[in-house]
Amino acid sequence: MINKLKSATEYLGELAILMAGVIESLFKGKFRGDLLLEQLAEIGFRSQPVVVITGAFTGAVLAAQSLFQFKIVNMETVGGGLVSTSMFRELGPTITALMLAGRVGSSMAAEIGTMKVTEQVDALRSMSIHPIDYLVTPRVLAIIISTPLLITLSCGLAIFASYLVGVHIFQVEAPYWNFHVQDFTDIGDITVAMCKGLVFGLLIVIISCHQGLKATNGAVGVGRGTTKAMVISSLAVLISNFFLSLLMQKIFPAGFIDT
Repeated sequence: MINKLKSATEYLGELAILMAGVIESLFKGKFRGDLLLEQLAEIGFRSQPVVVITGAFTGAVLAAQSLFQFKIVNMETVGGGLVSTSMFRELGPTITALMLAGRVGSSMAAEIGTMKVTEQVDALRSMSIHPIDYLVTPRVLAIIISTPLLITLSCGLAIFASYLVGVHIFQVEAPYWNFHVQDFTDIGDITVAMCKGLVFGLLIVIISCHQGLKATNGAVGVGRGTTKAMVISSLAVLISNFFLSLLMQKIFPAGFIDT
């Protein structure tokens, strides 16, 4: 038990050191616009299909399940407000982050891990290029920019899909549905989604890049690092989401509850 606690503490310390290196690189390192654009395309643009699909069908099934219950008490019109609030505050950021952990996090760990075991990282050092400045910082900036945009896309598609389910399948009057979406959703809900997205994005990129930089033992080590990056990132997102939800509820109370 003590050894596991020690290992966990050492791991958190390594992540903190890597994050400190990224912060130092942001202020003192060379800005690499070409690498940033490349990572924006990989993290942001190429992640859109999976985010669109997961967001739309999450909103659709959430609307269907809520309307099954609301229909019993004749409260179908509030289904849109429930979907909107739930997506911005919880499901949108969390599901998007989990998709990024699986798609982007594992890719980062595999790419950097391959460079590590083939000594390309050492080659960067020999050319006076800091690995964090070249490999990690562009990915951190790209995911900070991309994650809030992807969450917005996911929530928007979820709300639209829930509208189609509620209005065209459950025959809810469109004006009532739209009214409750606007009534229950405010800037606080959107702020919560953006704040969670920034935190989740940082967790994913730091954990994934750390696993890549620590890869050893050739292809086996890269495979293990890739798996660890995805698993640890996903767990970090789910655990941090709980504490962020408690904190954000104090700062930005849910409009659905206030109403």
